Amino acid sequence: MSVKPILVPTDFTEVAHTAINHAVELAKTIHSSVVILHVVKNSAEITEATKKLEQEVLFAKSIEGSVEVTSMIKVGNIFDDIGDAADEVSATLIVMGTHGASGWQKITGSNALKVITNSKVPFIIVQTQAIKESGYDCIVVPLDLHNETKQKLQVVADMAKYFDSEVHIVTPKESDEFLIHKLNGNIAWAKRYLTEKGIRNTTHVVKKKGDFVSQMIEVANEVDGDLISIMNLQKNSLIGMLSNYEQDIITNESQIPVLCVNPIDIGRSGSVFTR
Repeated sequence: MSVKPILVPTDFTEVAHTAINHAVELAKTIHSSVVILHVVKNSAEITEATKKLEQEVLFAKSIEGSVEVTSMIKVGNIFDDIGDAADEVSATLIVMGTHGASGWQKITGSNALKVITNSKVPFIIVQTQAIKESGYDCIVVPLDLHNETKQKLQVVADMAKYFDSEVHIVTPKESDEFLIHKLNGNIAWAKRYLTEKGIRNTTHVVKKKGDFVSQMIEVANEVDGDLISIMNLQKNSLIGMLSNYEQDIITNESQIPVLCVNPIDIGRSGSVFTR
């Protein structure tokens, strides 16, 4: 049986084409299909959107002809309808493009990450960096003191299995003995979890306290990271991190794609790639 579809919202821009590129290559690897979604404001826009979607499907098929690609139109708004469409097609993953910090603000306005938060499935957010032919060889995972952040390793492990990826765990630097002990416990758990699944992994502690995001991105660049995985804890401040932690990573200047997982996504099936 093939894996449930990958959903790709499009606004017909270059970054949307990057998202389609990632989705098609992912679908080829995990034996899935792709559904390209466009949301219009009213029914008067459907005819024109349908013609544009036909071109998007042709573009997707030009990347890999063996992948089944279909399209769908929703009338409404991007905040609600991406999640609804994902439910409708039983999507296993959503891949969406963003134009960096300014573009992300344009898409979501004052509701940063609302689209992701409303989704019941993981998101991969891309900018203009196409997926490598070999896929996500190197996955970077920031690991902090929240127990929920360990849950994302289940999704990371699934992805790493498909691409034979090496996982690089990056942790903040702490000086408090209690926090160090707790963080070391999380690191040990993560390494054991990944090793037991046969996934190569390495641990990095950033060099100094504070500004964890930029230091984590530096590590991702040093190891030639292809994907950064984060847990969306928007409603809970991350210890020692700014409230815009997730958005800063998603819009990173290195344009490394970001896998964003909501805590509710994990634990029901044990796998993001539910058959």
